[in-house]
Amino acid sequence: MNELKGCFAILLSCFLWGTTGVAASFAPNVSSLAIGAFSMGVGGLLLMLTSMRSLQQDWHLLWRCRVLVVVGALAVVVYPLAFYSSMRLAGVAVGNVVSLASAPFFAIGFECLISKKRPSFVLLLSLAIGSAGIVLLALQKGEVYADAATHHLQGIVLGLLAGLSYGLYSWTAKRMIMQGVKSQSAMGSMFGLASIVLITTLFFTGEQIFASQMSTGVVLYIALVPMFIGYLAFGYGLGFVPASSATLMTLFEPVVATVLAIVVLGEVVTALGWLGMVFIMVCLLLQLTVRQNNSPD
Repeated sequence: MNELKGCFAILLSCFLWGTTGVAASFAPNVSSLAIGAFSMGVGGLLLMLTSMRSLQQDWHLLWRCRVLVVVGALAVVVYPLAFYSSMRLAGVAVGNVVSLASAPFFAIGFECLISKKRPSFVLLLSLAIGSAGIVLLALQKGEVYADAATHHLQGIVLGLLAGLSYGLYSWTAKRMIMQGVKSQSAMGSMFGLASIVLITTLFFTGEQIFASQMSTGVVLYIALVPMFIGYLAFGYGLGFVPASSATLMTLFEPVVATVLAIVVLGEVVTALGWLGMVFIMVCLLLQLTVRQNNSPD
């Protein structure tokens, strides 16, 4: 039952994250780098502050895992900068799809190469189904932000970089949890350290953040709801779910982002794209069903 709760917590975080691209589109004059730095920087700072008691209790364990903390923090710094830039260049739907589609491959790769863990048949089957859906969903080109093939390609590359960094900090958080660090401490330490770097970059990119009420509302929403509340839920879920499976379930995020991009922004999804979303939902249902049947609780 605890593992099932973890799955639902991760899906909730994915839903909240799926709203970020549409929200960011309402602040077109704000740099994507500034949106990413402010949202993850402020969200990370809040995560650290709400985790202070846990951080104090786990201080010695965190010091022992200091390499993992630094590596995870660097991945957290890269992720929002690459992610929001990818959506700005390739479109909300495609930017989300590529970033989240590539993350499971990287997470599984880290577990196989570093943790020496063999993925189960169910995980590989779910990954295959989800990946097929992601490929179908990514075949269409974003129409809101991308106006040239070069921008589209750059957005795809940045999406892959975001996926790499996402998979990396998910893996490092899980490694710390496996070594006895509480999930709050793991997330709070990585995001707190990353927030120092991200907030510092705002001196160079953040001049338009508070230029209007709309832009102010957008960045505050992204920082407080998807980033802060979303990552609290994600950290809780990681305490019960393997990093590769957790990252696989985040395939729900591009489905949410795509639906919102269609309804709110007018982006177009072809029949192949809709078929891809069906594949992704099958992937999620397979993961949840198997985990519920295998749960010892």
